[in-house]
Amino acid sequence: MIEVRNLTKTFKLNRRQRREKGKSSIDAVSDVGFICRPGRVFTLLGPNGAGKTTTLRIIATMMRPTSGSVSVNGFDVAKQSRQVRSCLGFLTGATRLYDRLTPYEVIEYYGRLFEMEPEILKTRRDRLFEMLDITPFAKQRIGKLSTGMKQKVSIVRTIIHDPQVVVFDEPTSGLDVVTSRNIIKLIRECREEGKTVIFSTHIMGEVSMLSDDLAIIHDGRLLYSGTYSEFKDKMQARSLEDEFIRLVEEE
Repeated sequence: MIEVRNLTKTFKLNRRQRREKGKSSIDAVSDVGFICRPGRVFTLLGPNGAGKTTTLRIIATMMRPTSGSVSVNGFDVAKQSRQVRSCLGFLTGATRLYDRLTPYEVIEYYGRLFEMEPEILKTRRDRLFEMLDITPFAKQRIGKLSTGMKQKVSIVRTIIHDPQVVVFDEPTSGLDVVTSRNIIKLIRECREEGKTVIFSTHIMGEVSMLSDDLAIIHDGRLLYSGTYSEFKDKMQARSLEDEFIRLVEEE
């Protein structure tokens, strides 16, 4: 479970930004709160720059909140970051892998980092490699792989330790259709396994395909938080996209 309460993240502005905006700091996230429950996909929907990535990076212990609190499976992200990371997987569309290693070596490294038993690591790695069709290029160096191939390796890296909480930050951004489908399939499998899943996107089609719960964020503030079915029942516009635009313009 993920619990976010009154979350605010403030960034100080540089001299040029202070002149342009007329203030010394900006709230990337302001008083945001929601709960993500096991066995459900929680979608964080918003345009670029809305605060989605900042929120998810705080959940993943990559940033510290300015105020408010975030807990993952009962562990505070600021005070118990190591325990949070042990039960969490984080996948982003911005793939970062070491070019000189092979997919086998990358996953071996992360499995050992999470102190996995060698046999469990091998069994899980082989199953995921087969599922994502990584085996044919598993011994090639990362630097020679395509973007889609790298993203497949990143998927395995994210879930090799079988985390109970999985964070997806716009993971399909810029990817081909086949790789995007693999990620959508993975998110559904995580839900079926009873994991807590939070997924950020600005693509409306992914919202309708995956969402159990939905939060809409704009300029760092929540415009809606509740179940996706409730949101559909209350929509004033004909489509999800039109309703999203209506809410943003109204704000």
